[in-house]
Amino acid sequence: MQLTAIFQKVPEGYIGFVEELPGANTQGATLEEARANLQEAVMLVLEANRILAEELLHGKEFIKEPLLLNQS
Repeated sequence: MQLTAIFQKVPEGYIGFVEELPGANTQGATLEEARANLQEAVMLVLEANRILAEELLHGKEFIKEPLLLNQS
């Protein structure tokens, strides 16, 4: 699976987001900084979503398994 990063030049530097992952947004003074910040933002969003899912499932019966996405 591959995600799509979008970067836009603004007067303060760059803003960035991931098309496929709402909430993964960032900024940076340089493009390199914005790229690094976006990597961190993606990891934080995924971890936050994981924690929320665990809280919703607490005390409930469920099946948890890896999901691999194949590009077609």
